[in-house]
Amino acid sequence: MDARPNILVFMTDQQQADTVAPDHPCLTPHADALARAGVRFASTYCPTAHCCPSRATFMTGLYPSRHGIHNNVNTQTALNYGLRPGVETFAERLKASGYRMPFTGKWHVSARETPADRGWDMLDPAPRPGLTVPRDRDRWTGAPPAESNPRRAGCVRRPGWGDFEVYRTLENEGPSALEGLSDFAVVQRAVNWLRTEANRDETPWMLWVGTIGPHDPFNVPARYRDMYDVKAIPLPASYADDLRDKPSIYRRQRQQLWDQLSPAEVRESIAHYWAYCTVQDALLGQVLSALEATGQADDTLVIFLSDHGDYCGAHGLYLKGVPAFREAYHVPCIMRWPKGLVDPGREVDALVSLADFAPTFLELAGLTSEQRPTGDSLAPFLQNRTPAGWRTHLCTQLNGVELYYTQRAAFDRRGKYVFNGFDFDEFYDLENDPHEMTNRADDPAYAGECRELIRKIWEFAAAEDDMIFNPYGTVALMPYGPAIALGDRR
Repeated sequence: MDARPNILVFMTDQQQADTVAPDHPCLTPHADALARAGVRFASTYCPTAHCCPSRATFMTGLYPSRHGIHNNVNTQTALNYGLRPGVETFAERLKASGYRMPFTGKWHVSARETPADRGWDMLDPAPRPGLTVPRDRDRWTGAPPAESNPRRAGCVRRPGWGDFEVYRTLENEGPSALEGLSDFAVVQRAVNWLRTEANRDETPWMLWVGTIGPHDPFNVPARYRDMYDVKAIPLPASYADDLRDKPSIYRRQRQQLWDQLSPAEVRESIAHYWAYCTVQDALLGQVLSALEATGQADDTLVIFLSDHGDYCGAHGLYLKGVPAFREAYHVPCIMRWPKGLVDPGREVDALVSLADFAPTFLELAGLTSEQRPTGDSLAPFLQNRTPAGWRTHLCTQLNGVELYYTQRAAFDRRGKYVFNGFDFDEFYDLENDPHEMTNRADDPAYAGECRELIRKIWEFAAAEDDMIFNPYGTVALMPYGPAIALGDRR
């Protein structure tokens, strides 16, 4: 019998890590049970607060500077529409080694390839051959958006663009209130595969379940929204931030869009967001139940996580992308593997990156790759061992979403430095200011810490072939250049 583990990945979209933290008011009973029987990785972060680059990092073990995906691959503004030539995903290695690789749900790694091109066996309806990217302007052919009616609660008004919906309560449909959601079909395909195929032979498998929720808009069935008392929901601790000491784009987003929402609407948005996370948890429960019925749960590494978070009212903001606050970068991560995990029920607080998963899967499958990963294997943590020299800081890479911004950050337990090529920089004393309210980048008392984190940014940029080394006068705006870390190599 093949001793390699089965692997089941359940990845949500745009879910804050806080929603599955112990004692958080968001109701996630299945994730909580998973954590009690497994390990909660409490300090897991994405490389970029955006779907495509983060998912590409998960699939390859590389950061955007090396895998080549920087923003949405399905729009005309994509910097790249597919992975760079020569970049390999872990799925290709697992497939070649004999793993069965069923895939259902969200991909969002390439507009040029489907999961089937990268080693996965598609459970979803057949993808379109020859993927194409639609022209963004085509959506505006036809009647202009109606804007004469009063703004509806849960929406923000955008003249000429149409209202942007943040949240809405849906009428319950079907006996479970979930059957009308697109994620329900995704999960049912996974459940059906577990019921009919998981035990078909003794070869190991890796099942991908990629849901859309709780990605905006936060539209949820009434029965889930009604689980939360909106009057009891406090505004985020950073909601009072006026953003005056932060880049102007942050203020513009808030003032032009999100300040249209009243404090009561912000609380409602949070209730809907939490309800959407509870919906995802219910779907996770269906997959776990189907896994249990196979008799293979003990041999299966289950991973629950997300690609990035959502501000959901923090600092008065929503969605993701620029800026670099924690809520959009900190993601949930829970692992369970009864036969391969020591001391279940514990929490690991080591800094973890989405780049760590590809090398983890290869190690657990007994495989190697010639591709040097950005991340490191998490396998030792499953044995309750912290690898020697494990990282003490993490770096981020953002080149924008559909508007281009150069933003790089480095953070450790004490502080976070954010380089903004489009505006002035940020530094937050995370020990004394965990909600990132006060920008200390110009405070002489923190000059040494700022310089050290900038040095970390340059070291990481050099190791990952990042594109921020151009010395020309209008773009070389980092307060300290790369020579502080690398020496003068001219």
